[in-house]
Amino acid sequence: MPDQPHAPDPEVGLESNEDLLERFSRTRDVDLREELAVRFLPLAQRLASRYRNRGEQLEDLQQVARLGLLKALDGFDSLKGAPFEAYASPTILGELRRHFRDKQWSLRIPRELKEAIPKIRIAIEELAGEEGRMPDTEEIAERVDMDEEQVLEALAASEAARVRSLDAPAPGADPGEGAILLGEQVGETDEMLEQTEYGVMLEERLEALSDREREVVYQRFALDLTQSDIAEKIGVSQMQVSRILKDALGKLRAG
Repeated sequence: MPDQPHAPDPEVGLESNEDLLERFSRTRDVDLREELAVRFLPLAQRLASRYRNRGEQLEDLQQVARLGLLKALDGFDSLKGAPFEAYASPTILGELRRHFRDKQWSLRIPRELKEAIPKIRIAIEELAGEEGRMPDTEEIAERVDMDEEQVLEALAASEAARVRSLDAPAPGADPGEGAILLGEQVGETDEMLEQTEYGVMLEERLEALSDREREVVYQRFALDLTQSDIAEKIGVSQMQVSRILKDALGKLRAG
């Protein structure tokens, strides 16, 4: 005979979250998993809302967060003693960040930074899950076997180089329903429009940089020189080059 549907447990609704998590850790019962997913759904929605103004529909982000919540439930072990929220939050945030990972780069990022960024993000997720908190730069650098300044540069470049979606609210627009979207402000296009707009935008942002910052950005991203090469050419330390790059990328991102 085919298996009969699993009857709902009338006691489930009376249990505390901790008791329900403990029972699920032992049994891996699918109905308990579903009940826990419902109970902790506000946590997933709250974390998804942090990313609502980054060019993605909130409903899509909430779906990603729900998947992260289920992943956290499947990996959680109540016997280890950590609160579920402390374990689940980094897992859910990791899924949300992964959702953005394959976006197109708006600036040409050196290959070694592109390769380092996924490793750094994975390290952050792993360390956050292990420690129940977000790791600091020293811990991340040790995990990925990189210098702290290299980690900071990779993270800054990652944030600065993201393309905003045309579905995102226009700058200064009310982000609520009926907001003016970036796409609504774009007129008819010709073959060179994208390159022209990009060039104007980049030129305007570069004007906000100091001469030294423009020089370092040019050598790093146009000439693809390493930090040590740049430091030698302009007569400063590698750490100073890294700090100049971090400041410049922050200004470019702020626009």
